[in-house]
Amino acid sequence: MRRIHQFIVSHALLFLILASFGIRILIISLAATEKEILLQFKGNITNDPYNSLASWVPSGNPCVDFSGVFCNPEGFVDKIVLWNTSLNGQLPAALSGLSSLRVLTLFGNRFSGNIPQEYSLLQTLWKINVSSNALSGSIPDFIGDLPNIRFLDFSKNGYTGEIPFALFKNCYKTKYVSFSHNSLSGSIPGSIVNCSKLEGFDFSFNNLTGELPSRICDISVLKYVSVGSNALSGSVLQEMSKCQSLLYLHLSRNSFTGLVPLGVLEFKNITYFNVSHNGFFGEIPEIGTCSETTEFIDASWNSLDGEIPRSISNCKRLKVLDLGFNRLNGTIPVNIGDLGRLLAISLANNSLSGTIPAGFGSIELLQVLDLHNLDLAGGIPDDISNCRFLRELDVSGNTLEGHIPDTLYNMSNLEILDLHRNHLSGSIPSSLGNLSKLQFLDLSQNSLSGSIPPLLGNLNMLTHFNLSYNNLSGIIPTDQTIQSFGASAFFNNPGLCGSPLASCSGGGTPSTTGKTMVLSVSAIVAIVAAAVILTGVCVVTIMNIRARKSKKEEVTVVVESTPPGSSDSNVIIGKLVLFSKSLPSKYEDWEAGTKALLDKECLIGGGSIGTVYRTNFEGGISIAVKKLETLGRIRNQDEFEQEIGRLGNLQHPNLVAFQGYYWSSTMQLILSEFIPNGNLYDNLHGSSYPSTSTGAGNSELSWSRRFHIALGTARALSYLHHDCRPPILHLNIKSTNILLDESWICSTRVGSKFES
Repeated sequence: MRRIHQFIVSHALLFLILASFGIRILIISLAATEKEILLQFKGNITNDPYNSLASWVPSGNPCVDFSGVFCNPEGFVDKIVLWNTSLNGQLPAALSGLSSLRVLTLFGNRFSGNIPQEYSLLQTLWKINVSSNALSGSIPDFIGDLPNIRFLDFSKNGYTGEIPFALFKNCYKTKYVSFSHNSLSGSIPGSIVNCSKLEGFDFSFNNLTGELPSRICDISVLKYVSVGSNALSGSVLQEMSKCQSLLYLHLSRNSFTGLVPLGVLEFKNITYFNVSHNGFFGEIPEIGTCSETTEFIDASWNSLDGEIPRSISNCKRLKVLDLGFNRLNGTIPVNIGDLGRLLAISLANNSLSGTIPAGFGSIELLQVLDLHNLDLAGGIPDDISNCRFLRELDVSGNTLEGHIPDTLYNMSNLEILDLHRNHLSGSIPSSLGNLSKLQFLDLSQNSLSGSIPPLLGNLNMLTHFNLSYNNLSGIIPTDQTIQSFGASAFFNNPGLCGSPLASCSGGGTPSTTGKTMVLSVSAIVAIVAAAVILTGVCVVTIMNIRARKSKKEEVTVVVESTPPGSSDSNVIIGKLVLFSKSLPSKYEDWEAGTKALLDKECLIGGGSIGTVYRTNFEGGISIAVKKLETLGRIRNQDEFEQEIGRLGNLQHPNLVAFQGYYWSSTMQLILSEFIPNGNLYDNLHGSSYPSTSTGAGNSELSWSRRFHIALGTARALSYLHHDCRPPILHLNIKSTNILLDESWICSTRVGSKFES
């Protein structure tokens, strides 16, 4: 009996030893298999620009040597983390053999294709981050079968189609989902409410439609909601009022309607609130106990009305407040200075009246103050110069009076100073020349007097400069910084003289007599059907353009003559009218310049409406000449001159300036300033016209420049629609009509009705 017992014990021990040895062999075998899987992954990579997988070699140990690979205590692959390595290729199905894989992080690469169906076998997977790749196709619905998923990020790829309803059927552990920056369509599936532990989702920058799921706020731990830049609609007031845990709400650039859900601001944790660019309406309610954490409020570009409540000052930690482009009225709250942590505030394009409160000067860290296109009166408060970190000050389009504060030089970080379209008087403070970071200076359409301070020539970073439509006098400083902006920066200052305007007489005044300039010799060149330049005599007119609010009379003088060497039979058959005094007035200049109208090398654009040429004159002056193919659109000369004269009165830094026109019974030309950097379309996609080609797109067109181009275009359209009386419709806004100068400042070309 004892021998039997010993036999059993000895065999049991032997079995355990063999089993242990067998398990170890199995583990080694499985580990070897995982190495093969990882090497197969490397084999699928078509480009590894940073040699990120150089350590993945057959002789290496994946758990020790393979960069980006992490193993669990048992020696199996637990995590693959390869981020911002720019790997190219497709994801291999073989990764599904990593049975212990929990984390797959591949963001910031260039993987294409889609996630293989075989990954549904990775039941241990709890984090997938494949953002910022080139993946495409539909969102894989098998992800919804993975029971342990907590974090899912497919953002910044090329996914299309709808978000699968099945994706959220087993999402009881899921905490965060992002599909932002794709091309997804359809609605947000209602099954998302199954994710009872969901803390945040980001579906922004897609093409989603429909409404937010009803009961979305039944998810009690929901903190982060981002659905901006879609086509979602409906009312959100009732639903959002239930999301008591919200930290971040981003609903901008959709089609939401109804009352704005400003009650969210009283939630104790809300930090970010953005409902801009929607159809919300109604008044801003009193804000009782604004969250102590609220830092960002943007309700701009809606239809909000009523007054801004003084209780807005309860949001003591607010850093950004944007209520611009609404229908708000009343005055700016006098206690606005209580928002001592503000970095940026915009109340632009409303119906606010009264004065600029002195309280802004107490917001020491303020960087952006935008109060343009309001009904503000009074002066610019002196204490505004206390804002030493201010980068942008825009109070244009008001009825402000008084002097420009000479203490603005204290704002040494100022980059944008826009005071145009006010009633400011007095001289331009020479201290503005000390604002060394200034890039944008517009003092046009005021009543400023005196001379232009030479110190403004120190502003070497200027990309926009406009002093037109004032009462300035004296000689224009000769600094290249000032001279480079051309005559349009100084138009309608009757006492100014010197380059780029008319030369000065001995007393430092313009060398013209009275209000008119009579040219001794004027010329016109007409193009006959096949390509013959007429040698006729030109009628030259110099027209002083007036601003919309100017009280000065517009004067046009026409003088007829014949070109040198012409016979009496070559009398003029057309009429040339110039709006700009900077253009040449001699026949020889126009004869040489208009040769471009027959030179294909000077062709810079064309279409069914007409052909555009670049015409160069001595002294470096260039203009764009559009020869219209009118096809009966123009009934008579009076109609043509009335239309072009109307457009010639437009004055805006982001509109192409009309320089004049030519009329004859057989040909019509429109003259405008030449913008040297081509149009936006060509710079984005490449060009087919000579002298403006940019290849496959201009690498210098950064996203920052694109933003400022869009902003400039919007300002131009706002000027046409709201500041012109009667309003002017553009009729043909498109990227080929948005022109760019050497500094990437955009100018939108307004077409006449004959070109639409």
